[in-house]
Amino acid sequence: MDLRAIAMGLAFALMWSSAFASARIIVADASPLFSLALRFLISGILGVGIAWAIGQTWRLTRAQWRATILFGICQNALYLGLNFVAMQTVEAGLAAIIASTMPLLVALASWLIFREKLGALGIAGLAAGFVGVALIMGTRLEAGVDPHGVALCLIGVLALTFATLALRGATSGGNFLMVVGLQMLVGAAVLFVVALAIETPRVEPSWTLLLAFLYTTLVPGLAATLVWFLLVNRIGAIRAATFHFLNPFFGVSIAALLLGEALGPRDILGVAIITAGILAVQLARQSGRARLGQDQAAEGPKR
Repeated sequence: MDLRAIAMGLAFALMWSSAFASARIIVADASPLFSLALRFLISGILGVGIAWAIGQTWRLTRAQWRATILFGICQNALYLGLNFVAMQTVEAGLAAIIASTMPLLVALASWLIFREKLGALGIAGLAAGFVGVALIMGTRLEAGVDPHGVALCLIGVLALTFATLALRGATSGGNFLMVVGLQMLVGAAVLFVVALAIETPRVEPSWTLLLAFLYTTLVPGLAATLVWFLLVNRIGAIRAATFHFLNPFFGVSIAALLLGEALGPRDILGVAIITAGILAVQLARQSGRARLGQDQAAEGPKR
């Protein structure tokens, strides 16, 4: 992995993790679902426009349309929609930690359902990751965290995990940025419908709200997606996913710096354990894929 790939991975992890703090600022002064729907509408229009300008088309394969619709619903509407609602009562750092368990949940399901080999390192990483989550959750529950908000975050990360597993390899075929832009528009459409049905529009205008909204729309919403796309093209999805191990650390650090959220010793210990667990799992999956490729190459072409 070269220095440019490392810089891109660090940038992606930092941008992705910062979204929770900016979302927390937004939902304090505006309706969560209407705000998120508007964010996706703007990001989606920009994404589709950029994709069209560089020659991509919305003539997608059937698998790509399935990926677009399912991810638009599961990732943008369910995962992020539930997180935005939850962060009215749940701290940004805790929401980031719960969301960061997605690589662990994907690895666990791949191991149990798809029989993907993890090895001792991967299994130890899974165990460590969930121990770290339990440690932090125990601390927060003792401190009186809103269980309803936590439940929404958990449902959201499960929805994202399901979409990731259901669409393994379905986004191949080019036009990636167009797919991403269309996914955002799907999310916007779903969220606008839900928001009109259950939410009363609310906004308290301020420079803080405007800056947080613009940042969330342009940086985690669009720039992080572009960087991720370039990183995956450069080093592959499995190696790129290794950078997810930084998300718990970045998420709680940014929330503490920008929002003044408290971090106790057990929180810091839990974040460290989760970080190590995610890294171990990703390294084990990367090693397993490499061994599988070597075995297939040794077998030669199938007759």
